[in-house]
Amino acid sequence: MYVDGMDPAITALRAEAVAMAGGIGDLTQRASVYHHLFQHSGGNHTFPLLAAHGALWASGYFLAGIRFGAITAAIQHVGGANEAELKRRLRIFAHQFRDINRRVCVETYFIYHLTAAGRFSDAAERIVPLDLLIEMQRCHAARLTGRSLSDAERRSLFCAFFLWEQANIVGPSIDAAFAAFDWPLIRSMALKPRIRFAYFNPLFPLAFRNFADTDERILMGLAAFDRACATGWERVEKRLSSYGIMPAAFTRDSRAFFESLRTSVTSRLSTA
Repeated sequence: MYVDGMDPAITALRAEAVAMAGGIGDLTQRASVYHHLFQHSGGNHTFPLLAAHGALWASGYFLAGIRFGAITAAIQHVGGANEAELKRRLRIFAHQFRDINRRVCVETYFIYHLTAAGRFSDAAERIVPLDLLIEMQRCHAARLTGRSLSDAERRSLFCAFFLWEQANIVGPSIDAAFAAFDWPLIRSMALKPRIRFAYFNPLFPLAFRNFADTDERILMGLAAFDRACATGWERVEKRLSSYGIMPAAFTRDSRAFFESLRTSVTSRLSTA
């Protein structure tokens, strides 16, 4: 999306987006960033809130998957070179998925603030696809007037952003990750995750048949949105603390926690 040589202010915004997304393993930091974008939008931009749930759920999923893979590798190849190689492949595979989450966070933050600031309007028109730009502009217009979008309007914005990130980041990256991962047992399991976001009824996870199938991921993403609508956005927001891994400071005051995070990140950028 981003092209070098743009306005220095846009370059700075891009650098801030990259820094705010953190490193590959900084899933709770990204959850805080995602949550901030949802709050800042007046609750109108729901993609970041559901992405925060995705990041937090994935934290436990990756840990369990790596633990299971390590045990399986040890059973199949006790202490041998093949055991170490299988574990190495699994770590790379997990890192690829964490990096997808990181890159989605970068673009979510960048696009939100690029489209929010009037001084970037010309650049936003060049960078952001028209259908997504229209949705983001409606979101910001509602935010500035204190209007809450209807759930139909929220869904329209969610779809525009979700389809964009699936086409430009998630889809190609997942295809590459699965194509390079040749451990049949773990690969088969990874293709069939059972996703349990904290606001779901635990008896009804989103059960994938083939996570590498773009159409199925889109259907499941829309199902996650529809469940959030049925649950209520306030409750969906509160359930972020249910994963048990967000810092206590976030639970006490999410706004203050984010501002502290942003101050720390921007301070590092200014001295770099």
